[in-house]
Amino acid sequence: MASKNSAEFYPNLKDMSPIRGIAETLMNNNMVRTVNIREAYEMARKQPGVGTTDLPMYPEFVKLHNLPSDAKVLNDCHGNIIGRTAKARRFYNRLNTSQKNKLEGDFREAIWQMQQYPLIKAEAILGMDKDLMIKATFITTESDAANLYNWLLNFAPYEQLKEQYEASPKLPIQDIILIAFNEWTCDDDFYNNVGAPQLALVDEKHNVIVNLGMRYFGERKKGTLTMAWTSGIRIGMAACHGGIKEIDFTTCTDAKYHKFGKRSIAFYGLSGTGKSSHTNNSDNAGTLPSGFSKVVLHDDAFQIDLENKVCRVWEPTLFDKTDSRPIDHPDWKYALALMNHATLNIGGKRIPVGQDVRNSNGRALLDRSLLGKYVNRCAFPKALVWLMKDSVLPPIIKCNDKHLAIAMGAALMTQRNRAENVAEEDLNKLVFEPFANPFRVYELYRDVEAFLAVADNGADFYCFNSRGYWKESDDVLEAIPLKTSLTLQTAILTDQITWEPWAALPGAMIPTRESIEAILPGYYDKYNPELRGNKDKYIALLKDRFQQRRDYLMNSDLKEKPETQAKLVGSLNL
Repeated sequence: MASKNSAEFYPNLKDMSPIRGIAETLMNNNMVRTVNIREAYEMARKQPGVGTTDLPMYPEFVKLHNLPSDAKVLNDCHGNIIGRTAKARRFYNRLNTSQKNKLEGDFREAIWQMQQYPLIKAEAILGMDKDLMIKATFITTESDAANLYNWLLNFAPYEQLKEQYEASPKLPIQDIILIAFNEWTCDDDFYNNVGAPQLALVDEKHNVIVNLGMRYFGERKKGTLTMAWTSGIRIGMAACHGGIKEIDFTTCTDAKYHKFGKRSIAFYGLSGTGKSSHTNNSDNAGTLPSGFSKVVLHDDAFQIDLENKVCRVWEPTLFDKTDSRPIDHPDWKYALALMNHATLNIGGKRIPVGQDVRNSNGRALLDRSLLGKYVNRCAFPKALVWLMKDSVLPPIIKCNDKHLAIAMGAALMTQRNRAENVAEEDLNKLVFEPFANPFRVYELYRDVEAFLAVADNGADFYCFNSRGYWKESDDVLEAIPLKTSLTLQTAILTDQITWEPWAALPGAMIPTRESIEAILPGYYDKYNPELRGNKDKYIALLKDRFQQRRDYLMNSDLKEKPETQAKLVGSLNL
């Protein structure tokens, strides 16, 4: 399905927000020049701050887009800011009338400033499946060509999918408009200022995202993707900041596995919780049965179509941190572009270096072929896993109660650690990021309703603890190796575990001794909740963590749905 332009979407054009009206006017200005990915590559190479490395671009991608046969990976280096800036966000639809009027005026002024520069634009398609496609246009200055080029790499250039897109039926969704202007000046404390003003303006109801005074590519990528996720929510889908793969058991050597057919499993977690490790692992550390087949949809972003019971991908590429990829890492052969990497002269060649040598948060755009065999749609998830670093949780729990399942996702948490500059008492305070999605710009209850619908359609929900389980204290933990978690993943995909209630949390289940010992000998006693050292302190911390979850949900916008809120909060009672 395809999105609609403004003339198609708004029966009464006065229903369009002034923000979209301003953006549309710039987009349709005849002085704004349209460029394709090949032109953008040549412009980006000449942009100050961008270096051409001697690392070849992934050859298959070069052929697909008819880039120069000798195309090299470009490295775009920024200044002080090398990550996203949440404080710069201003949500147009949450402001009062006076604030909206101010923002509209400041936006008009910014566009006037912007038009003093040579301007370019490009068009892309978000969504690789023919039944979920949204057109997006990015307008920026020629001095920002590297970000426009990277944006075309991250999504699909319009001409690549033009025929498929134009043959698709229309969605009740507007095209997305992205505007960026790095040279913006504004002396106003209403806006975030780090040496210069910054604004990430969000109009999610009208599919407009604006970056003013912000160079970092992640603002363009996640801003555009946020509009896509939100569009999916508006048409009744579930937005997923997570990874998902599909295992086909019908190809297994042992016929006993054939009955499982194809099963998809999805992982949601914040940075460092193992989302990519679970999604991308080739064979779950050797625990998947011989002869299985695997495809990956994506390791970061997808949408669950509840009506048709399938999952669909938004992007053809990956935007990954490279802090754990040394120079000889095999992933470099899939590289398309880099941001904020050190470049060294090695053997007379300019070689980019990962491992955050220059700065933290070095990033690479990588072709999705890195994941192995990939698809643009996959089966409705058999299992969804919330990954969290919570030391009071056993390595795995199954949520037998759907309200507990969704409450754990809605109150998905992380913790401060001693590496951060925080007071001792803050170490036990949880930080919540519902459904591991820091890019949600709509009400939390919409995500809750979407995932309740996922549960109603037959998906099972689990929590994996990827930190370590309380042994003697919150610092002395029983390790949970990744291989253990990968083995548990295979076990739930192949129905090897039988479950018994976890006495501490009604609606939660843990593996029975008989079933888990057959898979992981020694597991039951090592991770038995009843065998925790300093049991009284463990129980006190367990109660505190779940009270924090309840408090978070009680103070959220779930109060607009009191019946749902009561069921979710009630499910967290120990």
